[in-house]
Amino acid sequence: MKLKNVLSEKLVAIDLKGTNKEEIIQELLQILVDNGKLKDKELAFNNIMERENQMSTGIQQGVAIPHAKTKAVDNLVACIGVKKDGVDFSSLDGEPSNIFILTLSPSDHIGPHVQFLAEISRIIRTEESRTKILEATSTKQVLSVFGI
Repeated sequence: MKLKNVLSEKLVAIDLKGTNKEEIIQELLQILVDNGKLKDKELAFNNIMERENQMSTGIQQGVAIPHAKTKAVDNLVACIGVKKDGVDFSSLDGEPSNIFILTLSPSDHIGPHVQFLAEISRIIRTEESRTKILEATSTKQVLSVFGI
């Protein structure tokens, strides 16, 4: 999976405004809407929240990867958001999340979704990568962490 085929500068926000999980997810979904990547924002939001209710996608060390399979997209789509002071995302470690990587994939596709999550996880598991993302002052700097 080539991340550059999924992510671009227009799909990165380094100053999210949301103050809770739902607001952050809505803000990330709006990035996808604004870039013509999402057919139905409400459906996508409902699918993500169903997934969140099963088990939070707030992993740990300040990272959350909200994701879902949905009919609101035709292909795998993703965006990245950063909120330096973080929000409660019901993370496994109980800490606030401040790096958000939202991804949606079509309900009937499995491979790309798994590949994308594996590639993203490989990169953000290092403290150095997470620090560079949090210290980034431009979307280009965020993407450079992902080799884009």
